[in-house]
Amino acid sequence: MADSAGDLRFSAAAGRAFMSRAFLAAGLPEEDARQVAELMLLADLRGVDSHGIVRLAGYIKRIRAGGVNKRPNIRIVAESPATALVDGDNGMGHLVMRKAAEIAIAKADKAGIAWVGTRGSNHAGAGAVYAMMPLAHDMIGLYLAVANNNHMAPWGGVEPLLGTNPIAIAIPTGEEAPVVLDIATTTISFGKIRNAADNGERLAEGLVMDYEGRPVTDPNQAEHGLLLPMSEYKGSGLSLVFSLLGAALNGVATGRDTTTNADADKPADTGQVIMAIKAANFGPIDAYKRRTDKVAHDIRTSKPMPGHAAVRYPGQQGHATLLERNRSGIPIRPPLQKSLEKLAGELKIAPLEISK
Repeated sequence: MADSAGDLRFSAAAGRAFMSRAFLAAGLPEEDARQVAELMLLADLRGVDSHGIVRLAGYIKRIRAGGVNKRPNIRIVAESPATALVDGDNGMGHLVMRKAAEIAIAKADKAGIAWVGTRGSNHAGAGAVYAMMPLAHDMIGLYLAVANNNHMAPWGGVEPLLGTNPIAIAIPTGEEAPVVLDIATTTISFGKIRNAADNGERLAEGLVMDYEGRPVTDPNQAEHGLLLPMSEYKGSGLSLVFSLLGAALNGVATGRDTTTNADADKPADTGQVIMAIKAANFGPIDAYKRRTDKVAHDIRTSKPMPGHAAVRYPGQQGHATLLERNRSGIPIRPPLQKSLEKLAGELKIAPLEISK
């Protein structure tokens, strides 16, 4: 959603407190509720409005229906010095991925590189949140996930066998904002489609098609269509290999056997991966950061094409949005505000504090 002076807003503190209250009322332990709220809030602060507080009601629905384990035993079930497989015990994906990232960082600190996969997890929100965790340790982070709903067909087909299967990569810098790429392998994420539906917007052609190959522009009908892969066969191919790396490798069903999260009372068994690379193992970290700074600076100061105010590199806008929203609050549209008020009533908790 675009920020504007007339938007209703909520502060980071208010959003964190409200989401924590909601998860606590739904049965999560206090510390788990706080951690999930914090990770969701970071998505909103960085402008990824399709993966933050807008997802709260859906998560609460799954928790209350029994589709998510409120007190999981998240544990390592297989490991080597540089790898691990984490069983999330059907816990909140945010908690599973935080644990997986912590393991990856600890292993990479010793081995130089680490690859940690998950099984028995759930939707974890914005991928950049986890890819960025290694940055605090001067490490490169990579995250990928396998969606629990197949919305894409293999290139040239019409059978939904692939998911939006996103990837996020975060690279440390010095003075510049970190380079953070977070993309789905489809032309649009389903979270953005839901946002468009909530906001009464239409979809551009070339994003979704029906099973006869005709464009779908009504976001409310996208669930019954196919999301198109980015860059045609390239996006389809990436989605496939990510499903093999993030699901099949971890013992998670994919393809025709995908465990869907459409039923709120059923476990989703999401497969994910977090990778950490210790940059200092390749040379002095300060020298590496100067090089990444140089590339980032060259891109953002390069000449824009006609009609574009400036050239931006991945992560630059997210960082600027983070700073602005920490100062001025996070914008929220009236329909979402009303739905959160309804949720607060159902949970018998204080509503989200809104300001202008």
